[in-house]
Amino acid sequence: MNESAFSLKGRVALVTGSDRGIGACIAERLAARGCDLMLHAWLSEQEKASGAEAAVVEQRKNLEATFGVRTAFADIDLCTGEAALKELFSIAESELHSPSVLVNNAGFQHVAPIEDFSAEVWERMLALHTSAPFYAIKRALPAMRRAGFGRIVNIVSVQGLVGSIHKAGYVTSKHGLTGLTKVVALETAEEDITCNAICPGYADTELARKQVRERAERGGISQGQAKHDLLFEKQPSLAFVPIEDIAEMVCYLCSAHARHVTGASLSIDGGWFAR
Repeated sequence: MNESAFSLKGRVALVTGSDRGIGACIAERLAARGCDLMLHAWLSEQEKASGAEAAVVEQRKNLEATFGVRTAFADIDLCTGEAALKELFSIAESELHSPSVLVNNAGFQHVAPIEDFSAEVWERMLALHTSAPFYAIKRALPAMRRAGFGRIVNIVSVQGLVGSIHKAGYVTSKHGLTGLTKVVALETAEEDITCNAICPGYADTELARKQVRERAERGGISQGQAKHDLLFEKQPSLAFVPIEDIAEMVCYLCSAHARHVTGASLSIDGGWFAR
């Protein structure tokens, strides 16, 4: 096996929503393969007051010390339009270099029936899950073409492939991102630039664990039973997907071995999409 084909040493990776959860794990695994990292988050005033900025500083120190990579960080609300993505890329270019790896990971969830779904949340979901990746890819492609190399990975969801009740904003915006993935792949097919979507089911994140706790409280049942019931409805494996597995799939797609994997929507969902 040619281990050098898995190395990303000398590349710059931009990972949106990389201060926690799946995004932080992706950043760590890319750093382990030699990527310098443009980290990103949008921190609320409440998060800042509770020490989120210090946590990001610690994250950067750990990545730099452990893997010998360089890092930069930007706190930017990507829902505000194309200017936000231009600012993010400008920081990456001035502090590191033009990213040749782009991971569109930032996202959030909201659950409500259509008639109760607020217009503000609808617009923010479309802005973050669909428009922001579009603007990021638009900004990234010229430099990738000049470099003769690019890897774009969109963290979508199995709900970018199937529907779910009370998730109109999430399902719609994630379906849009799946479609964007295919278009970008077709437009770059003759170059060493790929664009793929990873579609996780229920992953082992704080958001999923919160759903389990809330379900247990509502039903007066144990958290173990609540977890089983939640997964039984959708995910045949009856287990959360480890975020490390998602991060390793990203690393594979960014490697030389994945040159001919493009335009794919890859499920990592314990069998959810197979039903």
